[in-house]
Amino acid sequence: ETIFVIDNSGSMSGESMDQAKQGLVLALDRLAPTDEFNVIRFDDTMDILFTTAVAANEQNLARAKRFVSNLEANGGTEMLPALRTALVDNDKSNTEEVRQVVFITDGSIGNEDELFSAITGGLGRSRLFTVGIGSAPNAYFMTRAARQGRGTFTYMDDVTKVTEQSAKLFAALENPVMTDLAVKLPTGAADAYPSPLPDLYSGEPVTLVLRAADLKGDLTLSGRLNGSTWSQTFS
Repeated sequence: ETIFVIDNSGSMSGESMDQAKQGLVLALDRLAPTDEFNVIRFDDTMDILFTTAVAANEQNLARAKRFVSNLEANGGTEMLPALRTALVDNDKSNTEEVRQVVFITDGSIGNEDELFSAITGGLGRSRLFTVGIGSAPNAYFMTRAARQGRGTFTYMDDVTKVTEQSAKLFAALENPVMTDLAVKLPTGAADAYPSPLPDLYSGEPVTLVLRAADLKGDLTLSGRLNGSTWSQTFS
């Protein structure tokens, strides 16, 4: 299940809006018939295309592409309602499928702390992937939002490479190798970063930084691999 959120506020006007729309259409084209999706757009107002996530069939995809192609950049930027709506999960107990939120924006906002709180409080089983558009996206916000959301931040910095960069991102999203990664720290370890750990995607290594007074004991990594529990203990 993938929820696409696209920023069509005034700060996205011109090339940024064109890039965002192009990247989103490419993402829609990659969906499989067994996938489910929805599209949300926001400026200082918000629209959600379907009342809930729908099957990625030919009819629904055609409607979504028309919705995206008609978007124009104008108005202010009120990201919070769109973010909260995207994180609403109508199937919270589903542990077999991965739920992903892809947020396409220049991040031109001022209420970062409020947005971070919404991610922490509402993430649930969702994963948040941020896509930075334009010449100067708010990389601080989008990097930290993706980290809190157990996803990644992609910066599309070259209008000529939107196709290439989009393909790389969405190819990764289609291939979650291991989900629900967790670490059990050895005795005496103070903490580990990032927390929580992101999922492991094809071509995207997960790096863990550990702080400890000394390196003693065992560290156990666990996750879900091909629908089964995986665990490995290291000295």
